[in-house]
Amino acid sequence: MNADREEPLRYVALGDSYTIGTATRRSAERWPDQLVAALGPEPPTLELVANLGVNGFTSADVIREELPALGGLRPGFASLLVGVNDVVQGVTIEAYRANVERILDDLLGNLEPNRVITVSTPDYTVTPQGAAYGDPAANAAGIRAVNAVLRELAAARGIAFVDIHDVSLRAATDRTLVADDGLHPSGAQYALWVERIAPVVERAIAGIDSD
Repeated sequence: MNADREEPLRYVALGDSYTIGTATRRSAERWPDQLVAALGPEPPTLELVANLGVNGFTSADVIREELPALGGLRPGFASLLVGVNDVVQGVTIEAYRANVERILDDLLGNLEPNRVITVSTPDYTVTPQGAAYGDPAANAAGIRAVNAVLRELAAARGIAFVDIHDVSLRAATDRTLVADDGLHPSGAQYALWVERIAPVVERAIAGIDSD
């Protein structure tokens, strides 16, 4: 471990409603905030300097609106979760692939692979409001498709991918995992995500410190 580095890594979260935590009651319930809290106050850890997620954003929106902010934010760590709005808005899987390639490559222009983490898109179609956003079966398949692409592209670049898709499916029978809007994850569901995400991030940070 590098004893000289005592400051937390500057963490920037990129993505859509699942990153900004649409419909959560408190900002502390969002998964990036819960991740920082789970890692604790002592270094090596993270400091969330910006959550750039925006409700309704697609992968193209991340390129246009979020990536340009990175330079000024000087991130030491970044996360990416995007895909559901590409599915809902009918973006082709080829276009999604090209966009994710650009996002990941742009991140790697500023960060080492072990300072980036990707997270799968949850399946909103099992929620009470899931059918309000297109055919549930078709969109569930689309979500699985974008997750497969993100997993593949991350692995090809040595970037960690954390799969929380199966956790989201529990919302079909456990309504405590759904926010008050009947669509987005609750803070309780995000806590389950962080149980998977935090150990991956801890290992990544440890890998950085052992260089």
